[in-house]
Amino acid sequence: MKNHLFILITFFNFSFLLAQTTVSGVVLDSKSNPIAGANVYLEGTYDGASTDDSGKFNFETTETGTQTLVVSMLSYDPHYEIGDVTYFKDIQIGLLESINALTGVTLTAGTFEAGDNSKVSVLKPLDIVTTAGAVGDFVAALQTLPGTTSVNEDGRLFVRGGEAGETQVFIDGLRVFQPFNATANNIPTRGRFSPFLFKGITFSTGGYSAEYGQALSSVLLLNTTDVPVQEKTDISIMSVGGGLGYTKIWGDQSLSINTSYINLAPYEALIPSNQGVKWNSPYESLAGEAVFRSKGDKSMFKLYTGFNHANLDIEQEDINFEDFVQFKLKNNNLYFNSSYKYFFENDWSLNTGAAISWDTNTIGLQEDDIDTKETASHIKVKAKKTFSSRFNLNFGSELFITNYDETFSAPDGFVFESNYDDKLWAGFAETDIYLSNQFAMKLGVRGEHSSLLADFTVSPRVSLAYKPGDKGQFSLAYGDFYQNPLTEVIKFGQSVDSEKTSHYIFNYQYVGEGKTFRAEAYYKDYASLIKYDTELPQFDSNFDNSGSGYATGLDVFWRDNKSIKSLDYWVSYSYLNTERDYRNFEERATPNFAPEHNLSIVTKYWVEKLRSQVGLSYSYGSGRPYNNPNTPEFLAEKTKAFNNVSFNWAYLIDQQKILYFSVNNVLGFNNINNYQYADTPNMDGIFDRQTIRPAADSFFFVGFFWTISNDGKSNQLDNL
Repeated sequence: MKNHLFILITFFNFSFLLAQTTVSGVVLDSKSNPIAGANVYLEGTYDGASTDDSGKFNFETTETGTQTLVVSMLSYDPHYEIGDVTYFKDIQIGLLESINALTGVTLTAGTFEAGDNSKVSVLKPLDIVTTAGAVGDFVAALQTLPGTTSVNEDGRLFVRGGEAGETQVFIDGLRVFQPFNATANNIPTRGRFSPFLFKGITFSTGGYSAEYGQALSSVLLLNTTDVPVQEKTDISIMSVGGGLGYTKIWGDQSLSINTSYINLAPYEALIPSNQGVKWNSPYESLAGEAVFRSKGDKSMFKLYTGFNHANLDIEQEDINFEDFVQFKLKNNNLYFNSSYKYFFENDWSLNTGAAISWDTNTIGLQEDDIDTKETASHIKVKAKKTFSSRFNLNFGSELFITNYDETFSAPDGFVFESNYDDKLWAGFAETDIYLSNQFAMKLGVRGEHSSLLADFTVSPRVSLAYKPGDKGQFSLAYGDFYQNPLTEVIKFGQSVDSEKTSHYIFNYQYVGEGKTFRAEAYYKDYASLIKYDTELPQFDSNFDNSGSGYATGLDVFWRDNKSIKSLDYWVSYSYLNTERDYRNFEERATPNFAPEHNLSIVTKYWVEKLRSQVGLSYSYGSGRPYNNPNTPEFLAEKTKAFNNVSFNWAYLIDQQKILYFSVNNVLGFNNINNYQYADTPNMDGIFDRQTIRPAADSFFFVGFFWTISNDGKSNQLDNL
């Protein structure tokens, strides 16, 4: 009996040993180096082992048939092998390093990020408010970044040899059709929007995403705050007006309102303009903005609206008229923007939005009247799928609808009307591919069709980034960009095509220990630019797309807020070499708005004993080209260099009350914007000229800002 029992036990043990399978192999990284300590196991079982110092593993299992072998290791993507368990013998498995959203490579060519939505910020929204000379205007603050040009008499963004009309502005992904206040000739404008309503800014000086179009040079993306921190009231009393802001929160919903009234009449009475300007009625505006937000478990809805009413009456000196030339303006602008985002459980997200703008101008030029009306809308749908940490896909479609009407009326009864209607459809697709923490790429394409121009364009876009170390990385970008001709051309109804640029960008960026360094070289190739055969675009001009040009240069940026206690500063330098043959140019030449050298130095210093932040900014621009009809060369002479030193001082009365003072061009440099020449020569055959200078050499500003909040700590300059 004992012999039978022994034989039976021996038989079962032998059968069990026969049923066991050995699983073995080696785990390596992408460079074929062994990975020690990786967990290797059969999914749904307790059978497994860890790799040794040689990356090898070995364990026994009784499982049979098709199984899933899982290999996991911190800092690496999980790996799965599926097959019959007998195949898992002496296998070699390669693990890929997982993508680290905090320290991995990013695509930075041509792009400056600012705000909480950016992993690497070179500017914060607060910088816009505290930059000396900006006086709270985000555009003026962005003009301290490399790649921009300070055109003193304009105020808009001129980027890398491009005109101001080559930059487009978007709020929460939707187009803003009239982002700047209306103004008179040689009187600089300002952006319509308050920086306090935005959590972040992305300023692309070139090579921007396929999601955006209709901009030959750059895009400025403004993102409104998702969820405000607390309820508060902001009160502003300024030397040029006043403002009131209020934020209300109830549950997952909130509303922020910001209003302002600006009137330069008291300022002009104290410090009158003295450079060939007479104000009959100085600039006056009433503006308001509001953002409503509703946050769900997986969704976010925003409704943004802005309104602006402005008027002015000015007389300006003109060399071709014995008396001053009168210019009157009334502008009304109303803008609505709504966006909705929903996050699905399967890593899909959907973004939809719509915007509409109404803009009217009533203009009086001497005895002539000009009335304009533009109604424009933007509808957009975008979907995103995240397949893994290494690959995601964005694609979508959008429609722009524009209706423009203009009526010119003369005292003798002559009336001329010009107008246009356009429906522009666009579709785009773009992928972000992260091959490792060191290498990433973005591939995109955009297609557009304009009903007005009756043409279809395709724009490829590609960006590459390589990060050899922890703090520095290289980026490359290429893209084609199309834009419809400006309103001043297409309103006359002639057959023209889109204008085009191609961007080539190489970028290096270093970020670490409170320091940021960027150097970026670029080349822009312009094609199909509009040319005409009259001094200005008019009804009897002949338009065509025979224009061309180029812009190339180097932009350098350095910021340091750690080396010297309480001091934050940045330095920007731009070198620009550009020529064009467009508009009514006689030959290819450098345009008036494109100086060869630009330099900005911005400093901010906190003085603890005085409870104050003081700021000093210096801006330099080399001479700008102008055309002298007394010489045979075209656009061959240059103005003297532009210099501007601005100062500001923010004094903290208490934690929620701030007294703010600033002066633009504190040293009173006599800057020259341009020269105007007479239409006809004098008796000696010489064309007389007059100097075009700023209406005033300096601008003074005083403001009192008071915040009332629950915590008793917040203020309108939150870091003070």
